[in-house]
Amino acid sequence: MKINLLNAIKKIGLNLGINISHVTDTRDLDKFLLLIKPVTTNHKLIRVGRDDGGYLIPDDLKGVSECFSPGVSDTADFELEMINRGIKCYLADYSVEAPPIHHELIDFEKKFLGIKESDIYITVDKWIEQKSTSKKDLILQMDIEGAEYEVILDIAKENLNKFRILVIEFHQMNLLFDKHAFRYIEQAFQKILENFEVIHIHPNNCLPILKYGKYDVPPVLEFTFLRKDRILEKIATQKFPHSLDKSNVPGNLDYALPEIFYK
Repeated sequence: MKINLLNAIKKIGLNLGINISHVTDTRDLDKFLLLIKPVTTNHKLIRVGRDDGGYLIPDDLKGVSECFSPGVSDTADFELEMINRGIKCYLADYSVEAPPIHHELIDFEKKFLGIKESDIYITVDKWIEQKSTSKKDLILQMDIEGAEYEVILDIAKENLNKFRILVIEFHQMNLLFDKHAFRYIEQAFQKILENFEVIHIHPNNCLPILKYGKYDVPPVLEFTFLRKDRILEKIATQKFPHSLDKSNVPGNLDYALPEIFYK
């Protein structure tokens, strides 16, 4: 019986992509989940962009002058709405030759975002230094397929705080269950949360929820952050999904944000 139970536990760990001997302490998981609980602020949420590629952000764009958007898809609904509001958009992605839209307010850099400078990579700090010409606030919309953690840890705090709004898709969130990966993920969030609040989370249904004990974790989660100086009021958000949330992959089973993230 003990052997069968051990094998079952190991199988669960393998399904989550972790070594069962390296499982994160549940006390650390609980503290982390408490840290990232979303709040409702004095700024209502609006949807920018359609379906996959659309995100909920605070209705606090007045005074935002530039959008940095690494990770270029075959659609650019988010960026299109930004330029319709007069916000210049800087796009970067080495895997494509050009963005799907062309406009005088679109600037494209054929490079991946990374933590070093090369013919293929550019850092956020260098990108801002080379491109940004405004003293006003910026917005970041980042979907870079798992490289977001190292990029966040690499960016200078001075540059991070130039952004009023952060919209970041976090991948491999199931690695929260691995105690070594957990520390890396936790450090990235702690850096952001020094000066930002989580104001929305939406699970991307490109992958199913992974379960471990009492924890249900979508592997891909879209987070929206708002800089703390923009927040006059806040209360814990108690209801998900938001009425403006939409499924990323219409053909896949959709699901709401698990309650462990907000209750």
